[in-house]
Amino acid sequence: MSSPKRNQAQKMRLCLSTRKVPLEVPSPTEKDWPTDDDGDYVFMDLDQGLDSLPQPYRMINKLVNLLFDRSWEIIEGRDTSREAESSRIQPTVYPPVGEIQLTKRPNCMAISQDFLFIGGAKGFSIYNLYSAKLIYVWDKLKVDVTSICATDLGTEILIALVDEMGIIKLLYFCKDGLFVSKAINEVDDASKQITCMKMEISQGGDFAAFLLQGAGEVWLDVYKLPKETWLREVEHSQLTSNSKKKVKQLNTLDPISTDNLETDTNICFKGDIKLSLPVHIMKIKPPKPITGTTFKSPLEVFAKVEDCYGLGSGQNHFIKESQWEQQAEIFNASYKKYLDGAWEEEPTSMATFHFLLPSSVIAMPTEVKNPSGVPCVLGVHWTGSHNFFLYSLNRNLKDKVDPEGVWPCAAPIAVSQLSCSSSYLVLACEDGVLTLWDLAEGFPLGVIALPEGCFCQSIHFLKYFLVRKGQNMYPEDPVRSQMKCVVLCTDASLHLVEANRTHGPTIRALVERPGKHLDEAICAVAPVPALPGMVLIFSKNGSVCLMDVAKGEVICAFAAPKSFHLKVPWKPVFIVSSQPPCFLLRDDCPHETGSADDAEIQNSIFYFNFEDYPLLENISKNCTIPQSDLDNMAFPQALPLEIRCERFLQKSFQQLENNQVKEQEHWARLRRYSLFLQRENFKK
Repeated sequence: MSSPKRNQAQKMRLCLSTRKVPLEVPSPTEKDWPTDDDGDYVFMDLDQGLDSLPQPYRMINKLVNLLFDRSWEIIEGRDTSREAESSRIQPTVYPPVGEIQLTKRPNCMAISQDFLFIGGAKGFSIYNLYSAKLIYVWDKLKVDVTSICATDLGTEILIALVDEMGIIKLLYFCKDGLFVSKAINEVDDASKQITCMKMEISQGGDFAAFLLQGAGEVWLDVYKLPKETWLREVEHSQLTSNSKKKVKQLNTLDPISTDNLETDTNICFKGDIKLSLPVHIMKIKPPKPITGTTFKSPLEVFAKVEDCYGLGSGQNHFIKESQWEQQAEIFNASYKKYLDGAWEEEPTSMATFHFLLPSSVIAMPTEVKNPSGVPCVLGVHWTGSHNFFLYSLNRNLKDKVDPEGVWPCAAPIAVSQLSCSSSYLVLACEDGVLTLWDLAEGFPLGVIALPEGCFCQSIHFLKYFLVRKGQNMYPEDPVRSQMKCVVLCTDASLHLVEANRTHGPTIRALVERPGKHLDEAICAVAPVPALPGMVLIFSKNGSVCLMDVAKGEVICAFAAPKSFHLKVPWKPVFIVSSQPPCFLLRDDCPHETGSADDAEIQNSIFYFNFEDYPLLENISKNCTIPQSDLDNMAFPQALPLEIRCERFLQKSFQQLENNQVKEQEHWARLRRYSLFLQRENFKK
C-alpha cells in the first residue's frame, strides 16, 4: 500500500497538461509547427480528487449555480426589455378636450341624434352631445340603471332602461316631452320577479327582444313596438293640455342643482300619460336536449316536419334511446381518466339574437308585404348550440313558435355579429372557425379559421374602406359583397379579416398575444366610423390608443389629464359617436373634492373630439373617394362585379386586337425581308 508522501510526489511529477494524441518529435523550425492544435490539450486540476464535494453539498452547489444562472438570465431579459422599451417610438398622447363632472358614478351611456344619455343612480341624465351641457335629469327609480339603449325613431327617440332589479322601462322622448310606458316585466310579488339579462332594439324601433330569467327558466320575449300609436297618443295629449296644466307640470319637476344646466331647453316629464304597451308576438325557449326518438318509422319523422320548418335542428330523428346509451357508455369508457373528478355546474343558457332585414337568404311568403328597412326575421343562437335559428316576425302570440329556418354549424356557436347595415353576418364557432355570410346577395363569402390556439371573444365590423396614396378613404357609393372586420380573441390577440365575392377570406394579425407584459393585453375594441380603417384599443392597464388596421400601426394615444393606477382589470365604459366625431370615456378613478370635513366624490366623463387633434382633423374631414376616381380604375376592387367583368372583357379584347396587329406587322416584315433576299440573289 503506497504512502501519502509517495502519492504526493507522483502528483508533483505530473505535467500540468496532458495531450490526447500520441507525442511526436517537433520540427526544428518554428514555422512548421501546427497552429490549430490548441484543442489537443486538456488542462486538468491536480487537486480535483481532493476538491470533489460529498453529498449533500454537491447537490447544494448545483442548486446555487442553477439559481445564479437563472437570475442572470432574468437580468439579461430585463435589460433587453428596457432597451427595447426605450428604443420604441412612443405615440403622441392627446388629453381630453372636455369633461363632464358628475356627483354620482355613471354606469352606462348611449347616443342618439344630438343627445347623450348617461344612466346612473336612480335614473339617467340627458346632455347635449355638441356642447356637453346638461339638459334634463330623470331620477324616478328606486335603484340604479345598469343598462341604457337609445334608438332613433326619426323625430323621436325611444329610450330603454334596465335597472339593478332587472326591470325594463321604455320611455318615449318627443320634442320637449318625456313619456313613459308601463314596465314590461314588473310584478307585485318580489319573490316572483322576472329579471332581464339582455335586450335588443331593432334599427328604426319596430321590434324589441328581451332575454328574461325567472323561476329557474330562461326564455326570449319578442315585442312589436306601436310607434304610430305612441305618436298619436303624444299628439293628442299635447292638443288637449292647456297652459295651466303645462305650468303646473313644469313647477312639479324636481329641481336640478347644477351650474351647467341649459335654461333654453324645457323638457316635461308627463308621468300621468301612460303610453300603450308593446305587443307581445313571440316567446322563444331554448332548444330541448336531444333524446331518444319516440317514432316507430321514418315516415313519422318526415310527417312531423311541416313545410320544412325546424329541418336541421336535430329534434326530429330516428335514433333510439338504447343507441344513445350505448354511445354514452363507449364515450365514458374511452375517456374515463379525463372525466373523473368534480363536475362543473353548467352555465345558464344565454341567447344571442339579431334582427335581420329581408334579403336573398331569407325567403318570405309572397302574401307578406314587409316595408323597406323593417326587420322580418329574428336570428337566435343559444349557449352550446350548433344551430342558428331564424324566426319570422310576422306572427302573433297564438301562432306556433317554430323556426322558419335552421343553419347548422360543425361546432357550437360562440359569438355572432351583424353589421350595421344588416348586410353581413359572421358566425364564430368554439373551434375558432369563422363563417362569413353576405345576407344581401344570399351566399356565404367563405369560411376561415383563426390561428391555432386563438378563440373568438368579440367581432367588430368596419365600414369598407380603400387605401389611396397612403390614406384610408370610404367609397362615395356603397359597395357590395365586400366586408372587413376585426376579431378580438380570448388570448388578447387582434386580427383583421377581409372577404369579397371574387376572392376567399384572408386573415392578418394586427396585435400578437402579449408574452411578458400582461397588463398591455387588450380588453376592448371599438371601430371609429368617422376615421376610415381606425379602431380604438383599450388595454387592461388603462391605456387607450388609435390603430390604423391597414398599416397595423398605432397612430396616437389618449389619456386622462391625471395619471391613475387601476386596482382591478379594467372594464372601460365608453361610447363612440360618428357625428360629431368623438368618443366619451368614464373616469374609473374618481377623486375627492372640497375640504376634508365636506369632501365629495367627483366622477367624470372625458370627452375626446377627433377634429381637435392635429393628426386626425384632416382624416375626419377628407375621408371619401369621389366616384370619378373609382370609374377611372383607381380602385377597381370597389366597383360592382358587373362593371369589373365588363372592363375585364374589354381589356382582354383590346389585348387580343393588339396582339393581332403585332402579328400582322411581324408577317409584313418577314415578307419584306424575303423579297429583299430574292432581289439580292437575282443581282448575283
